[in-house]
Amino acid sequence: QVHLVESGGGLVQAGGSLRLSCAASGSKFSVNVMGWYRQAPGKQRALVATTTSGGTTNYGDPVKGRFTISRDNAENTVYLQMDSLKPEDTAVYYCNAEGIYFIGTYTRPFVSWGQGTQVTVSS
Repeated sequence: QVHLVESGGGLVQAGGSLRLSCAASGSKFSVNVMGWYRQAPGKQRALVATTTSGGTTNYGDPVKGRFTISRDNAENTVYLQMDSLKPEDTAVYYCNAEGIYFIGTYTRPFVSWGQGTQVTVSS
């Protein structure tokens, strides 16, 4: 099992900034992709940004140029710097991690989700 713990959500005014963090923990695992998704009330969960262990990043169109994803591979931690926030960024933000974990000489893939952190942007 790989457990994700998120932090950094909150309430901010439009134009402000927030930084989210997500740390993966467990035993004998390797994370390939880490990222963030968000879900606003009445909407489907949508991509915010992802990053691979090699540093390749991908952003959802609504956040390009405003959000920056970064990662500390040694600490299995991913960050999301959110600048120029807009009211439409209001959502629950979920951390996601995909990789493999080791059981003896075997490996198994995993996909883990965090519990979610609320981001609210007031106008």
